[in-house]
Amino acid sequence: QVQLVESGGGLVQVGGSLRLSCAASGRTFSRYALGWFRQAPGKEREFVAAISWSGGTTYYADSVKGRFTFSRDNAKNTVYLQMNSLKPEDTAVYYCAARFHIGNYYRVSEYDAWGQGTQVTVSS
Repeated sequence: QVQLVESGGGLVQVGGSLRLSCAASGRTFSRYALGWFRQAPGKEREFVAAISWSGGTTYYADSVKGRFTFSRDNAKNTVYLQMNSLKPEDTAVYYCAARFHIGNYYRVSEYDAWGQGTQVTVSS
């Protein structure tokens, strides 16, 4: 299995930036895809971004496109989510997830392992 540990969340003002990290262990890192999801209070978990096993392909939700950048460093077994121009509606717990098979990158149910989440709060 894979263990995922997120870090980098916190409190930031509107327009600010944060970089989330997700460190993976337990399985060959370069052989699976990863995604970021988020869940705000009272709402369902939603897709934020995904990256292929090589890092060559990325996908973003429309709500974060142009503001967030998803990258991976296979040498460090870590992925990063650079979040710029943050808005209050970005406030949520952010989860890193791993997908071991080909599937729909935007579906929660397609992911096989999850981290514990990290809180991001954007204050106005």
